[in-house]
Amino acid sequence: MKAGKLFTAIREEWLLGVSAATVLAFLLFGNLLLAEPQAPLRLGLVFIWLFSVMLGSALAVVRHAEHLAIRLGEPYGTLILTLSVTFIEVMSISAVMLHGENNPTLVRDTLFSVVMIILNGMVGISLLLGGWRHREQHYNLQGANTYLSVIIPLAVLSMILPDYTLTTTGPTLSFAQEAFLVLMSASLYGAFLAIQTGRHRTYFASDEQDPADEHADPLPSRPPALSVLLLAAYMLPVVFLAKQLAQPIDYLVETLRVPAALGGVIIAVLVATPEALSAVRAAMANRLQRSVNIFLGSVLSTIGLTVPVMIVISHLTGRSIFLGVRNADFVMLLLTLTVSVVTFASGRTNVLQGAVHLLLFAAYLLLIFQG
Repeated sequence: MKAGKLFTAIREEWLLGVSAATVLAFLLFGNLLLAEPQAPLRLGLVFIWLFSVMLGSALAVVRHAEHLAIRLGEPYGTLILTLSVTFIEVMSISAVMLHGENNPTLVRDTLFSVVMIILNGMVGISLLLGGWRHREQHYNLQGANTYLSVIIPLAVLSMILPDYTLTTTGPTLSFAQEAFLVLMSASLYGAFLAIQTGRHRTYFASDEQDPADEHADPLPSRPPALSVLLLAAYMLPVVFLAKQLAQPIDYLVETLRVPAALGGVIIAVLVATPEALSAVRAAMANRLQRSVNIFLGSVLSTIGLTVPVMIVISHLTGRSIFLGVRNADFVMLLLTLTVSVVTFASGRTNVLQGAVHLLLFAAYLLLIFQG
């Protein structure tokens, strides 16, 4: 029986072996695989290899976070998921930012891409498919309002205010302004966590009996400690491989002259896809509250944690960063925040709201190339 369980565990975690082999390959032959001159075909294959392994590892992180979510219940399970993915995001942005020429817009482009992918793409698909299957779905209105009450000021102060300050030129902040933004973001996120895990924990749980509960997944057979260990084991290769992925991304932006925002989109897709799949599955199972916790929690952790960390890293490394969005991106950000407030204002959702968010996501994709 024990041998059978061991074989099953090895079969389930085969990707961990692939991740370890990929790390070993780049440790031993990285200079050869990424050698100059960079052949587009070879670099393209290396990019697909690295992106696939990193995405698979991120999906495995989500799988083990969901095991913990079943054990611990909401909101702790979703909190573990969003913090894990935010860690991957910070590591990926740092690796690309510190590689090659200074790309001051990378942090802004990644943050904006994550917000668009989650609040428009992820929300749109979840509400559309969930509403199509279940007609109307319910969530805890107090929880959604709590998320948005923190997301909106953080988004405006981090991604809009830098365009309007006079102390510095361009979409940047002075040292004092950045220090205030770091302290404010950390304080707001800390206060939110105290609310989410403490006295108002019920805001983030369904206030109705969930019809899917009777068909909910059974408790995982593996102990929580093993899920934590495997979650960490999948995250470690991503940290190393993110540095290797930086070179193909730099080649796309600096040599092939693709839109600079595409570098941020690549990182955003990498970190948002696992959470998107988890949110869509929950919505399809009529567990919309979990979907809401995932996509709003992801946006909050992205802005509330990534921005302060990247500001600190920029000062430690001497790399400047631009935070303020401009032109069409400015309009899309304001429109997305406004529509999100309307969507999560009633405690119920339907297919129309999902369709609206998906159309906004299509507009975002168009504006990357036709902005």
